[in-house]
Amino acid sequence: MRLNAPRIEPVDLDRLDADQRAALEPFLASGPNGQGGKVGGGKILNIFRTLAHAPKALTAFLGWGNYILSRRNALTPRDRELVILRTGYNCRSGYEWTQHKRIGLDCGLSEDEIARIKAGPDAEGWNDLDRAMLHATDELTANHFVTDTTWAALAPLGDKGRMDLVMTVGQYTQVSMILNSFGIQVEDGWHVDPDLRA
Repeated sequence: MRLNAPRIEPVDLDRLDADQRAALEPFLASGPNGQGGKVGGGKILNIFRTLAHAPKALTAFLGWGNYILSRRNALTPRDRELVILRTGYNCRSGYEWTQHKRIGLDCGLSEDEIARIKAGPDAEGWNDLDRAMLHATDELTANHFVTDTTWAALAPLGDKGRMDLVMTVGQYTQVSMILNSFGIQVEDGWHVDPDLRA
């Protein structure tokens, strides 16, 4: 967490205008979902309530985000969460890490692997492809470019998989910038990793 308080308060769900209501309709109309649109009891996440201040942007954001989190993404759910968590950690986004740690565990990452994500690609225990995906994530978040060596190591993903890795890191770099800069706070009852507290 970069900030201990929001710079932009989440919208009050009892005072939505028509555009905000339309943008939040996917959450208002459906029950809790596994990707984190709602939390227990049907409360809409703070990220979406904050982005509802720009409802047309929120609608576009959700369309792209739904692609990244869908089966259309060539990365397996586990691999997708591996790179999302590394991106969130590199961007120092306590909210992103907290949310996607839960999703990562549901998608097949172990507690040990999640702890090792913080140590990065040179930690013991990664297979070659995991290491290459983590190197690519580090290169993208630091230099916005995947080196030839890392690109070659990502060959098992195929061209579509390599494209989706770059796009996933790009999406979650943007998400982390939004979370960090707007001061979006974690939901009540969530606990931010001590390494990522403000």
